[in-house]
Order: sequence, then structure tokens, then C-alpha cells
Amino acid sequence: MNYTKEQLDEAHAALLSTLKKCEKIDASNFGKSQKTLLERRIRALRLALELIEREKAPPSTAISH
Repeated sequence: MNYTKEQLDEAHAALLSTLKKCEKIDASNFGKSQKTLLERRIRALRLALELIEREKAPPSTAISH
């Protein structure tokens, strides 16, 4: 699916905001499953941001896998 630069920018901003909020959470009082969920969420957000950044990169600098 193709997305416009504006759509990618909006998604990136929203995900980055959510990531920053998740990283600020003090998980010291969380149970094991809550900590695991938060860690997985943070990893997923970082991955999503990286993929958006790759999609926005000029074709000559994009990495293919």
C-alpha cells in the first residue's frame, strides 16, 4: 500500500509521541506481565518508527531486505 509523505509524517509523529509516553512510565510497581507488555509495546513502536523512516527515505538510501 502506498502512503503520502503527509500520512507517513502524521503516523510518525503519533507513534513517536506514544513511544515517549511509554518510555516515561515508571514500571517499578507493575507486575511481570504488565512490564512485559510495556517492553513489547516499546519495541513495536520503535520498529514501526524505523519502518516509517525507511519508507520516507529517498530510494537510493533505502535498505532492501
